[in-house]
Amino acid sequence: MTVDGKVTTKNYASVDFTSREDKAHLIRQRALGDAVLVGHGTIENDNVRLGIPREDLRRERIARGQPPYPIRVIVSNKGRINPKLKIFETDFAPIIIFSTTRMPLKTREQLQEKATLCLSHARCVDLRWMLQELRYDFKVKYVACEGGPALFRSLLEQGLVDQLNLTIAPFLFGGKNAPSLTGVSLDFLPRSIRCSLKEMRVVGDESFLTYRIGKKRGRGG
Repeated sequence: MTVDGKVTTKNYASVDFTSREDKAHLIRQRALGDAVLVGHGTIENDNVRLGIPREDLRRERIARGQPPYPIRVIVSNKGRINPKLKIFETDFAPIIIFSTTRMPLKTREQLQEKATLCLSHARCVDLRWMLQELRYDFKVKYVACEGGPALFRSLLEQGLVDQLNLTIAPFLFGGKNAPSLTGVSLDFLPRSIRCSLKEMRVVGDESFLTYRIGKKRGRGG
């Protein structure tokens, strides 16, 4: 995020404001996961395949007993996902979509040929149920979530985050409508959440921080 806490612009554009080292750091974190998780907005805006481009990281995964690539997981409440996104052009790792029966029938027909669909009858995806499904049906123990901010906030509110990997980039964006790490909501979190700094390193003008997420404490604000 920027120094003033923004993760993108008010238009949620794919902003390339971090260094090459930060992008390599992202891939290293992704490579640790049994699954990589993204929200609908993130996959639409960034249009990435969610792969592991580095062969050495794939070899390390295999040595740990993992497949070369993590399972790719998309969350979307409405299910209006573009079947022509780049992620659906590749088959190096399974794709699982958690959505609801609000997903349009035509989209469902197109996506079920390219991904496993887990659709609930609720209006929103139950994230705790989603993680349980990943754990018991797909043997996922470690999920690497790459956002966006709305998904991160929802996971945080339900106590489903145990670690935060945060890069602070040397920019100021400003603007009240540009999302912060926890989105654009004017409301405080239901409870303040304690973070414990595990690691910090500085590369160039960027700070790479790793926080352990603690239990909820007190009221937000």
